[in-house]
Amino acid sequence: MGTINVHALRDVDLSVQTGEFLAVMGPSGSGKSTLMNLLGCLDQPSSGDYYLDGKYVNTMSADEYADIRNQKIGFVFQGFNLLPRTTALENVELPLFYDRQSRFKNPRESALKALDRVGLSDRLDHIPNQLSGGQQQRVAIARALVNEPAIIFADEPTGNLDSRTSMEIFSLFQELNDDGITIVMVTHERDFAFYAKRIIEMHDGQISQDIIISKRRNANVDLARYLRPETEEIVA
Repeated sequence: MGTINVHALRDVDLSVQTGEFLAVMGPSGSGKSTLMNLLGCLDQPSSGDYYLDGKYVNTMSADEYADIRNQKIGFVFQGFNLLPRTTALENVELPLFYDRQSRFKNPRESALKALDRVGLSDRLDHIPNQLSGGQQQRVAIARALVNEPAIIFADEPTGNLDSRTSMEIFSLFQELNDDGITIVMVTHERDFAFYAKRIIEMHDGQISQDIIISKRRNANVDLARYLRPETEEIVA
């Protein structure tokens, strides 16, 4: 900030293992966004060391950073970030057009599989304004999955969704995580954080708590309770 150096993160030591579901929490200004930007290879750290899936990323060039984002990382954002005049299928195909390693020989087939995985095989030709908020986020999740990343970063993925749709999205995240996909998520909602397996809390650029969740909430169970009528017939 001008001539003043602001240390957004200080002495952060964090390891995320394959198959984890990590929730990052903390007040505004605590360093959550900076941490996500560094982990997601959107920014480079000014000091320290970062390894992603065994690769040392600190000294990579801009092109190498772009490649590792395309090959190793999937992003899910609060605002969906879908192209508005492009179909669900085309939105999901998009990352594969930047695959300079030619890992995917048939982008359309890969996109179809990703959309089927999130339950949207019947919405392939719909553009975003023809989809509900939850369906748009499912398209965004399919786009994050299509390049078979080592890790998915989700930044407030249900911030624009109602409670019911949020539970549906977290049910999908839990299903993907149970299949072995690593997820790191930023959320302000403490209740939603307990859908993860581990929570780190940040304050003033540092990790203040690192908690393993012993009793993980089940999004499917919570959704069933939410949909249950408030008034049920009581039989004596």
